[in-house]
Amino acid sequence: MPTSRMSSTPLPGIGVQYDLTTREHRHLSVIAHRDGTRTVNVYRSDDPDACLQSLHLTAGESDALVDALMPGHHSPNLLHTTALGLVAERIELSSQSHWNGRTLGETRMRTETGVSIVAVLRRADAVPSPGPGFRLAGGDTLIVIGTHEGVDAAATILGRE
Repeated sequence: MPTSRMSSTPLPGIGVQYDLTTREHRHLSVIAHRDGTRTVNVYRSDDPDACLQSLHLTAGESDALVDALMPGHHSPNLLHTTALGLVAERIELSSQSHWNGRTLGETRMRTETGVSIVAVLRRADAVPSPGPGFRLAGGDTLIVIGTHEGVDAAATILGRE
């Protein structure tokens, strides 16, 4: 039975390109850009050097695609689930978010959803237990804990633009 082959090529100043030739001899590539985005390319079957489709994904979209491709693995967004129905999840704040530049207290997150924001990840730093005066910024990743419904509501509120 034919097997798939994977190779990687450094792209200086850009990132790394991963090429996959499937067991059916189809050519796919993923360019992992240094900014966390990804470009997925699908090549023509009759000409493996001719790109048929190219799709540019944000870091969050890439994570969602990984979750879809590997549903049996532990989701990078879902941190923990207990028998009590509580979950911890990562929610990214977009740069166009309504909350960009506003304080955490202005979100009224706990009052509106019952969810607690237990940490904020900003670039390479983590801010544990941010207070209500903590000013949010686009690109922040908020670690929230609550019920499934509360976390879904929090994601909707934080996704507001």
